[in-house]
Amino acid sequence: MTPKALRVLLIVNPISGTIPKHRIVPYIAQCMENRGITVDIAGTESPGHATVLARKAADENYDGVLACGGDGTVNETARGLVGTNTALGIIPTGSGNGLARHLGIPVDVDRSLRVIAERNIINADYGTANDKPFFCTFGVGFDAAVSERFARQKRRGVMMYLKSAIDEYIKFNPEEYVIEANGRVLTERAFLVVCCNASQYGNNAFIAPGASVTDGELDLAIVHYGNPLSRAIFGLDLLTGFVGKNALVDIIRVESASIMRKRPGITHIDGDPVPMDSKINIRCIPGTLKMFAPTGATRFKPFVTPTSLFLRDCGIALSHIFTGHNRPF
Repeated sequence: MTPKALRVLLIVNPISGTIPKHRIVPYIAQCMENRGITVDIAGTESPGHATVLARKAADENYDGVLACGGDGTVNETARGLVGTNTALGIIPTGSGNGLARHLGIPVDVDRSLRVIAERNIINADYGTANDKPFFCTFGVGFDAAVSERFARQKRRGVMMYLKSAIDEYIKFNPEEYVIEANGRVLTERAFLVVCCNASQYGNNAFIAPGASVTDGELDLAIVHYGNPLSRAIFGLDLLTGFVGKNALVDIIRVESASIMRKRPGITHIDGDPVPMDSKINIRCIPGTLKMFAPTGATRFKPFVTPTSLFLRDCGIALSHIFTGHNRPF
């Protein structure tokens, strides 16, 4: 029996990432049409516009909405789809692409489109911080300070993010947090505290390797301040997947929690800086977001999984070099 033809809306953030969107959009539309998928296209014009477009698409019974951009675009699009029957698809063209990488969606336009064509849909969780939704990670401390610095940069990309992290590290001063989780109260002067629906920040930096978007819980990672050497080891463990064995890190599975600090300040939601009150209430909302995801996901293995993903990224980069004449971007 021939499957039902899909009708999707492609939402494009014209300023995210480093790929020219005026070239990529016609290419995506043609690839989808070649697979028998009807595509309508909408560009975002202001912050929050993707949420409005996605909600309207759900009201009009689109089968899916494809977010073409980074984690910020994915966040805004997903906000408009929670609780609906319209599935979120991700075409990762941002700087980090954390949620896409967690799900195993290749950071390559052609291969990410194949995920949509497979029509494998999961029911995913998301988290809230003071009722603001996050789908990948939410954090306070060093990572939030870096996100604020990175947001001020005129250029995007991995190198600019690393520069922002180094510049922030030189002057960073940790805060004290009171964390209530699973009936326990912890007081900690922490380097960072991050609530993870997915396993990584992006760019295969794994902050909670055991996290899952379908388990009904969040992984609350507390990274103690330590010393320069222990923080350097922590940085390496982010990339090798050994964070769960690092003495600087405690990871707690929670359905809800609260984080109290001495004063209001900056946080990050899926990598974007957001100011928030001194008390932050965290909650997991289970299974209310439909998402296109690859089939046959494998279990995470420290070192092995990050290495295989790194090699896959290298293979994609090489294929772009040798087949670039066939692509418009």
